[in-house]
Amino acid sequence: MKVLVLGSGGREHALCWKLAQSNRVSKIYCAPGNGGIGEIAENVDILPEDIDGLVDFAKKKNIGLTLVGPEGPLVLGIVDRFKKEG
Repeated sequence: MKVLVLGSGGREHALCWKLAQSNRVSKIYCAPGNGGIGEIAENVDILPEDIDGLVDFAKKKNIGLTLVGPEGPLVLGIVDRFKKEG
């Protein structure tokens, strides 16, 4: 499964690190990520608040799971939008 993690802090680094240990995860993307995250996941140059950009990316890359670290995208309705878009 391909996973998209949103954020660029320690919490997101820990999520990516743990996901990388799973044999069920084939690819990890992190938007926007950071240098440390880039060693275990592919950083994506999309801000967590860019809901349209994230939806397009998730569709293009066939993302199976999205984990949201920061609260900002949650307040902006990212969960509802991802559910709506499938």
